Amino acid sequence: MRLPDRLVLPAVDRLVRGGIDMPAGQAFVVNLFSALKAGWPRFHPRVRRRFAANLFGNLMLLSGGKHARAAARLGDWPAVMVVSPTTRCNLACEGCYSAGGGQSDAITTGRFDRLLSECEALGIYFVVVSGGEPFLRADLLDLFARHPDIEFLVFTNGTLIARRHLAPALAWLGNVIPCISVEGFEEQTDRRRGAGVHAEVAAAMAALRDEGVIFGFSATPMRHNNDLLVSDAFVDHCVRAGCFAGFYFGYVPVGRDPNLSLMPTPEQRLARLRRIREIRRSGRLIVSDFWCDGEISGGCLSAGRVYFHVNAAGGVEPCVFHQFSADSILDRPLADALDSAYFRHLRASLASFDNPLRPCPVIDRPEVMREAVARFGPKPSQPGGERLLGGPLAEGLDRYAAEVQALMDAEFEPRRAAFRWSRWQRPDG
Repeated sequence: MRLPDRLVLPAVDRLVRGGIDMPAGQAFVVNLFSALKAGWPRFHPRVRRRFAANLFGNLMLLSGGKHARAAARLGDWPAVMVVSPTTRCNLACEGCYSAGGGQSDAITTGRFDRLLSECEALGIYFVVVSGGEPFLRADLLDLFARHPDIEFLVFTNGTLIARRHLAPALAWLGNVIPCISVEGFEEQTDRRRGAGVHAEVAAAMAALRDEGVIFGFSATPMRHNNDLLVSDAFVDHCVRAGCFAGFYFGYVPVGRDPNLSLMPTPEQRLARLRRIREIRRSGRLIVSDFWCDGEISGGCLSAGRVYFHVNAAGGVEPCVFHQFSADSILDRPLADALDSAYFRHLRASLASFDNPLRPCPVIDRPEVMREAVARFGPKPSQPGGERLLGGPLAEGLDRYAAEVQALMDAEFEPRRAAFRWSRWQRPDG
C-alpha cells in the first residue's frame, strides 16, 4: 500500500500556499513526503490509517473553519499543543529541562481528557506529550484511545517501552509516534542517562520497528556531543535502528541545575545548522532542529503563534523552555489562557524579530522574555526560574546572545532580501 496521492498532493499544496515558499521549506516538505512514501509499506496498517487521517485530513485539510475562528479571536491559530502531564521520571539526567519535584500529577484524567477535547475544538490535531516520563501515567494509552483523531508525538526515555511490552499496543492505537531520547552512542547515552539505558533504548526501537510503529529519536546537543549528534555515523546508526525522524533540542540552561557550560558554543550551533541542512538534503532521515530551522518556521512559534506548552501543574507556558505561566487550565478554559494579554504581547514581539536564525526569546533575545515577565507578572514554573531574570545566569545568557547575533546575522544576511516572512500556515489555506 502506497501513500495515496489524493491525500499527499492537496496537503503539500496547502503547506506551500500557506507560507512554506522558501527553498528551505520546500525542501523540507518534499523530504517529508518522499520519506513517508518510501517507508509507507513497513508501517502497521492502523498506523498508516491514523497518520493519513490525522495529519493530512484533520490537521491540514479539514480544519480550516476551526482555524479561522481561532485566528479571528487570537490573531494566530495554534496547530500544536505540547503537554507535560507528569513530572515523575524513572531517570535523573543531567541538565534536564524539567527540575522534577512533585510525585503527584495535578492534571487529572478527567481534565486531561477535556483538554484534548478543547484542542480538537480549536483545530489542534497534533499533540506533543513530554514530561517527566509520559509512560509513567497509567491512563496515557486510554487517553490516546479516546482521541483517535489526534496524532500524538511522545518524547520518552524509552525504558518503559520494552519493559512493559508497549510496542504492540502502540501499533494497535495507530496514532502515537514515540521519539526516544538519546545522547549519541552507548557511551554518551549511558553517561547522562545511566548505565544500561542505551541497551533499553535499542530494545525499544527494535520492538517498535518490528511492530510497524512510526518512531524517531530526540537528542539534546551539548558542548561535548554537538558534533557527534549530527555526524554521518550517528545519523546512519539511527536509520539502521529504524528511526523515521529526528528532533534536536539544543541545551537550554533551565530546569535541573542550569549550567551555561553545557550549552553548545555559538560556533557549534552554526555548524549544526549547516549540518542539519546537509542531512535533510541527503534524504536519509527527516530531521528538525528547534533553533536551526527558523527559516522554515518563520522564527519562534511559541506563545500560541503555532504552539504552546501546558506543564504538569496545569500552567500554560509559551514554550517548554520559556517556563513562566500566567494562567492555568485548572482555573480557566484553554482558549482563554491562549487569549491572555501575556501571550498576545509575546506573539506580537516574536513577529517583530528580524532574523529567523535567532528566534528564541530565552537564549537569543532574553530581553524579550524579561520585559514580558516584568510587564505581566507570570510566575516561574520551575524552582529557580527567576535566575533567568537577573544575576550570573542571566548575564551569561546575555553574553551568549550577543555572540550568537554576530554569527547568525552574518549567516542570514545573504538571504535576507529574498526571505519572505509569511507564516507556514494560514487559516484560509
